[in-house]
Amino acid sequence: MPSRALLSGNEAVCEGALFAGCDGYYGYPITPQNEITAYMARHMPDRGRIFIQAESELAAISMVFGTAVAGKRAMTSSSSPGISLKQEGISYLAGAELPAVIVNIQRAGPGLGNITPSQADYFQATKGGGHGDYHQIVLAPDSVPEMYELTVLAFELADKYRTPVMVLADGRLGQMMEPLELRAGAAPAPPAKPWALTGAAGRAPNTIRSLYLVEGELEALNLKLQQKYRQIRAQEVRYEERATAACDVLLVAYGTSARVAKGVVAALRPQGVKVGLLRPITLWPFPYEAVAAVAGRARGVLVVEMSSGQMLEDVRLAGEGKTPVFCEGRMGGGVPTQSEIIKRVDRILTGKA
Repeated sequence: MPSRALLSGNEAVCEGALFAGCDGYYGYPITPQNEITAYMARHMPDRGRIFIQAESELAAISMVFGTAVAGKRAMTSSSSPGISLKQEGISYLAGAELPAVIVNIQRAGPGLGNITPSQADYFQATKGGGHGDYHQIVLAPDSVPEMYELTVLAFELADKYRTPVMVLADGRLGQMMEPLELRAGAAPAPPAKPWALTGAAGRAPNTIRSLYLVEGELEALNLKLQQKYRQIRAQEVRYEERATAACDVLLVAYGTSARVAKGVVAALRPQGVKVGLLRPITLWPFPYEAVAAVAGRARGVLVVEMSSGQMLEDVRLAGEGKTPVFCEGRMGGGVPTQSEIIKRVDRILTGKA
């Protein structure tokens, strides 16, 4: 593969995983992420790594668990209904403190819905789709180059914190093609994993589990996990700002919606309309403080997303009611347009929102 390539978002995820040293990929077909499974089927065996098309989504996430237990880097991918089936396994990964990467190329729902792009899995990804008090880091790219870079980062963060990490994109980002620069050379070696199950010759046996039946043990695990999540919140918040130094209306958007919002900023700023954009890159941990700081200087905040208004709740929490917050959302595969957002910005500025 040359250093500069023209790839789809789904293919860029694969190249990111290959560069990061993914040892095992386990998937099951579902549109619009099938290119990931097909690409990994071609390129994982070429590198002496494991590719398995599992018999189900449940089997795939369980294989990720087994590979992570052995201290190897593991990944699975799917689209919305398939990710729903993986939720029990993701909770097990969090409870056992196992690093893993899960990619969700979202499609429209609820139910089977259709294969058009969506951002309606925000609650599932950021609020914990499985059972128990746990979190996963959620990274939200808005371009093909970021699909590549954030997949590399996902493996690094998963190992750093011994936690599942989700790359949350949508069908449009997965299918679109853009040029990107691929990293040269080899990725840094993963950290040592003395906790892994690699055979106990010469050392005491390791135990990895999420089942704790002795009174108090499970609470102790949960307290440990919450301390880890506080550390992640303190160190891993990521976001992008555009024209936020002096803005009357702050747009908050991620993924494909953020691409449209960037066009709105580029169109309105030359006309003297003070509109800015804050794009969360980590959806969990969410950039509450950054949103609050900019929103506090604005006349209104407009959340743009391809859902009924799920990220809207986090933006409202960030603003603490100090600034009016509105939503321009599309559902069922609809994508907000620049003209729709511009009309809503005008209504906010004229007090007609």
